[in-house]
Amino acid sequence: GLLATRRAYWGMSELPAHRQERVPPAETSGKMTAPAATRNCGPIADALRSVLPTDRPLRVLEIASGTGQHAAYLAREFPASTWVPSEMFEESMRSIEAYRIEAAAPNFLAPRHLDARAPEAWGIAPGEFDVVLNINMIHISESSACKGLVQGAGSVLRDGGQFILYGPFSVHGKISPDSNVEFDASLRARNPAWGLRDIDEVDALCTAQGLARTHMIAMPANNWTVVYRKASTLPAPL
Repeated sequence: GLLATRRAYWGMSELPAHRQERVPPAETSGKMTAPAATRNCGPIADALRSVLPTDRPLRVLEIASGTGQHAAYLAREFPASTWVPSEMFEESMRSIEAYRIEAAAPNFLAPRHLDARAPEAWGIAPGEFDVVLNINMIHISESSACKGLVQGAGSVLRDGGQFILYGPFSVHGKISPDSNVEFDASLRARNPAWGLRDIDEVDALCTAQGLARTHMIAMPANNWTVVYRKASTLPAPL
């Protein structure tokens, strides 16, 4: 099923074919471990430090939190801010909850059951969050998930809030280096609706929701951290 395919991806992402790893079965506690997440937690935290405001605590919503490793790591690295993970798969929800219990951190909240494809069902008040974070999802899901994610971010972010994506992208119609070309082809072979999203396509979706790109940070393993800011709502002229 979709979850099994995604769990396999969690293991092989960011690795050449000869080094692909599989996510081991969930432990009795429910915890799962994705090798890609183990590798990229630190670089993602560094990128977030370079763009997140430091003058106030933040409320962060992570969409498609996967195993929960990122939420656990980032909640520890940003103790003044509140981290709200979410997932659509029950097995992933159990893994996130297991990491949360182990962390015993007051700023690491229980996971919410959210489907990126259906933002109208999230049940989150407009402007509730300062940051919406999504890591390694939009290239392993259909375009409706990317569209729903952007639409939801535009709604739940406060004015001036930040929408942050991490993963591989096509840039102005070009995929590079060759390893990403091969990765894109392998994804499309698994599912023709998958594949690297072009940054121009994502920019257009974000612009329609009042989100403007402010940063595009090159990351290890040919990935990017891409940051958008929600425009402030100005009062109508008299």
